[in-house]
Amino acid sequence: MTKVYNIAIDGPAGAGKSTIARSAAEKLHFVYVDTGAMYRAMALHFLRNGISPEDENAVSEAVLGANVTISYVDGVQQVLLNGENVSEVIRTPKVSDMASAVSVYMPVREKLVELQRELALKENIIMDGRDIGTCVLPDADLKIYMTADSRVRAIRRYKEMEAKGEKCDLDEIEADIIERDRRDMNREHSPLRQAEDAVLLDTSHMNIEETVDRILELFDEKTGKEGGLWK
Repeated sequence: MTKVYNIAIDGPAGAGKSTIARSAAEKLHFVYVDTGAMYRAMALHFLRNGISPEDENAVSEAVLGANVTISYVDGVQQVLLNGENVSEVIRTPKVSDMASAVSVYMPVREKLVELQRELALKENIIMDGRDIGTCVLPDADLKIYMTADSRVRAIRRYKEMEAKGEKCDLDEIEADIIERDRRDMNREHSPLRQAEDAVLLDTSHMNIEETVDRILELFDEKTGKEGGLWK
C-alpha cells in the first residue's frame, strides 16, 4: 500500500496559513484542505438560520441539518454547503467571527473532524487550522505552528480587505485579531496551541515564497524524501 503523507499547519488568525498551505500543496502535488473554510461554511448555515452563537442547544440541533463537503474542480477547492458552492460568500468578517464562536461546540467539531480525517487517510494532504497537529492529525508526518506579530497580521488583513474595496480600520482589525487569539487559545475544547513536536515558524519577516520554501525543506528533513515528491 502506498504511503500517504500528511502535513499539519496550525496557528492564529491572519498568520498566512491558508495562502502558504495552498502554495506548498501545489508544489508538492498534495491536496490542500482548508479546515477554516469548512467551519465558515457551517457558520454561514447558522447565520442564514438566524441562530445565535451563544445558543449552544440551537447550534447543536442545527448541525444536523448541515452537510459540509469539499470537492475539487480543475484543482481548485470548492466548499459546498448542502450542495451549494459557498467558497466566495464565506470569506467575510461576519462569517469568520461566527465560525470562531461556534467552533468551541463539540457537535460542530465532531462532524467536521470526521470528514477531515477521512480525507487524510486517502490523500497526500496539507491541512491548516487551529488544532490540526494537536487533535485532528496527531500523527501527521510534519507539524508546523505558524505565527506572526499581531500588527503584521492586521496589516495583511487590512490590505486584503482594501483590495476588495471593503472599508476597514487597521486598529480595529488588530483588536479583533487579538480577541480571536484570546478566544481560540482559551476555549474549552481543542484550544489553539503549538503541538510538542511542531516546528515554530514565525512569518513576520518572511514573504510567501520564503515561507513555502522553508516548509518544503522541513518536509524533506522530516521524511528523508529530499524533494523526491515535488522536484
